[in-house]
Amino acid sequence: MNEKSKLRTCLWFDNQGEEAARFYVSLLPDSRIEKVYRPDPDSPALVVEFTLAGAPYMVLNGGPHFKFNPAVSISVLTRDQEETDQLWAALIADGGSPGQCAWLTDKYGLSWQIVPEALPRLLSSDDKAAAQRTHNAMMKMDKIDIAALESAFNGE
Repeated sequence: MNEKSKLRTCLWFDNQGEEAARFYVSLLPDSRIEKVYRPDPDSPALVVEFTLAGAPYMVLNGGPHFKFNPAVSISVLTRDQEETDQLWAALIADGGSPGQCAWLTDKYGLSWQIVPEALPRLLSSDDKAAAQRTHNAMMKMDKIDIAALESAFNGE
């Protein structure tokens, strides 16, 4: 775990927490498994501490009592369309599902926002009409298409 941080986000899983953590750290640079706690060496992990893109997380295999919902998501700021496409495809593979406006749900039921750096830049422009055109274009998208956002921003 990132020793400098007093905070970490805990994600509750039924029993797939270690598998999910290993999948998540495979997706982003500066990610790694830190610690795995198994009450019994032959049992599934109870707690997995990991770093995801430099941010500390943990998973708890706590059983079927709680489920994820879109009120909590992990938001990833991507550099460009290539990174956006790659991360989007990996997260919706094998049972994940796309959502509207950069949102998706992965195969474990966790919600993500895959946000290209261009999106907040265009939406926060001082040109309010261009920002509104960008917003309107975004509302019609699942995965964000940067070229389409820029076209909308430019009134094309």
